[in-house]
Amino acid sequence: MSGSLWILGIGPGGDSLCTPAATEAIAQATDLVGYGPYLALVPATTGQVRHSSDNRQEADRARQALDLAAAGARVAVVSSGDPGIFAMASAVLEQLDADSTAARRWAEVTVQIVPGVTAATATAALVGAPLGHDFCVISLSDVLKPWHIIEGRIDAAAAADFVLAFYNPISKHRPWQLDAAMAIVARHRAPETPVVLGRALSRAEESVRWCPLAQFDSATVDMSTTVIVGSSTTRAFVSASGQEWVYTPRHYPA
Repeated sequence: MSGSLWILGIGPGGDSLCTPAATEAIAQATDLVGYGPYLALVPATTGQVRHSSDNRQEADRARQALDLAAAGARVAVVSSGDPGIFAMASAVLEQLDADSTAARRWAEVTVQIVPGVTAATATAALVGAPLGHDFCVISLSDVLKPWHIIEGRIDAAAAADFVLAFYNPISKHRPWQLDAAMAIVARHRAPETPVVLGRALSRAEESVRWCPLAQFDSATVDMSTTVIVGSSTTRAFVSASGQEWVYTPRHYPA
């Protein structure tokens, strides 16, 4: 008796940016599976069972969710942001793609991926439209990929004049990578390039601000922050009403 599995994103954390489709899937689920702090952002529902695990147990979490669904449960795998961006959709599909007895056992499970609002777009909306032209999203975490790969991607994207959105920018165990990344970017960007910092978006402690690249200070950044670095065309200005905006024009110089 196989059940169903939703892999969903709840957005940055607040109810206002959790999509109706994600909310509906959560309401239908008998079991919620996810990283503890993300599950804590979902309001409790009577009778619903929560299966919390550590941040670095993605494969185990995916297998647990599939096993629950194979046994007949309606399971929601909860990610923050969008489940397909540095989140659980890849982890679940990787298990389904394996040539294993377990993967064959999960063959009857109905799987649906429900998109969510990702941190880069949520941050961008609060300051204007810094992602208005081509942009690149890069995780600075070297837990699942080596740093030299990250360095190469940052250098290539910065040289190609993409707007850059950095996820997982800094943590207690990774204190130096953000400064290293910004040093690479500085080789390709002017000192006045806008850098946007969005933290704890749609939550009570939300904050968003921007500064010139030359004034960027990594001490103001934590794992709840998304960092967006503008391209050569990204502009910051104050409108006639006195509001500050950051945007990247749709057109590009010849």
